[in-house]
Amino acid sequence: MTYIPITDLLTGKRAGEAIHLRGWVARKRSSKKIAFLTIRDSTGRIQVSVNKENNPEAYAIADSIGYESALYITGLLAEDSRAPGGFEIKASEIKIVGKAEKFPISKDQSQELLLDIRHLALRSQRLTSMLKIRSSVFEAIHNYFRKNDYTEVQPPIFTTAGSEGGSTLFEVEYFDKTVFLSQSWQLYAENFIYSVEKAYTIAPSFRAEKSKSARHVTEFWHAEVEATWMNFEELLQLMENLISAICKNVAKKNKADLKALGKNPKDLLKIKAPFPRISYNKALELLKEHGMDVPYGKDLGATEERAIGKYFDKPVLITHYPREIMAFYKRVDPTNPKVCLNANLIAPEIGEIIDGSERESDMDKILESLKLEGLDPEEYDFYLDTRRYGSVPHSGFGMGIARVVMWICGFDTIKDAIAFPRTMTRVKP
Repeated sequence: MTYIPITDLLTGKRAGEAIHLRGWVARKRSSKKIAFLTIRDSTGRIQVSVNKENNPEAYAIADSIGYESALYITGLLAEDSRAPGGFEIKASEIKIVGKAEKFPISKDQSQELLLDIRHLALRSQRLTSMLKIRSSVFEAIHNYFRKNDYTEVQPPIFTTAGSEGGSTLFEVEYFDKTVFLSQSWQLYAENFIYSVEKAYTIAPSFRAEKSKSARHVTEFWHAEVEATWMNFEELLQLMENLISAICKNVAKKNKADLKALGKNPKDLLKIKAPFPRISYNKALELLKEHGMDVPYGKDLGATEERAIGKYFDKPVLITHYPREIMAFYKRVDPTNPKVCLNANLIAPEIGEIIDGSERESDMDKILESLKLEGLDPEEYDFYLDTRRYGSVPHSGFGMGIARVVMWICGFDTIKDAIAFPRTMTRVKP
């Protein structure tokens, strides 16, 4: 027996045929004569109708079965303009595969309850579409880097020092030592490139940020890249081209999912390189013109970044941030020692989705930066070997995948872009 995915049935090519369907009950309603079920599978939803007079046994099952019960259904596929999708199955047989208890999710549930039972909420159309779009984002990242001769590598998760500041490190007992969960692959990335030259990874990162903002979680998947000989301009082009490739892949692979989320796939096809570029100083000027007076030297937060994003119809690159708010490994601009050769890629409505820079290749300047940040150079000794033995110019960036998904899907919170989000107050389910 061959079971047909719902997405194939909705093309209409099998109209008039007897088909076999399997899936779960998403909705139901009944009259004294006819029962209607909306059946979902991973590809879509379709209406099933059962006539009581013609098929009392199947009607009794359809009338009594609960939401999320799993069924086998046999029937005739018929065109019906009144049905969602324009087609319905006139069932001749229904078999119960897994009978569901009363499903705890109904309309107008609070967000906290939906997070408490996230393992069940994942069955919703919204989160199913998110998962598929997220998968296409991962696919595009892998395809882009492999097509451009990058080698995928895997850094460790346990580390002995932080790359993004000690205040956001998660401590872990490691036998008789204390180690940390990785904030980023950064300290290892610059070792990989002396072997393979062009490296990337997709791995989890952990940040103990005490933030309840809509775009922060404590665990997220990080796409990170590092390459020898790559200068700052080439780095900016890499950011632009990767985002363009991601948007193109999602627009191609996830038309139905985007439409289910109220998004137009054609809008993603408009996201093409090059992107607008402004300096940090220009960003402050633009914000001031619109009533936001940000002092020089303050890092731009979500409010400022979203305000900048509103003035552009696609992502924008903000470059050359003040040196004092940059990590020790970011190269100082040789033409202006007050700023670094760094950039954040800002997505409209979301803010930063990529942070990258050309790296400092001079050993003495890195030691100086470590001391300015109050960090112990001995904790970074293995990292400093990358400058002791054949240092070369290089650049790289990190991209928060959930923020990219959040932007593409048009979500208000990053928690909707992750299957099981982890925050300050949530570690289960």
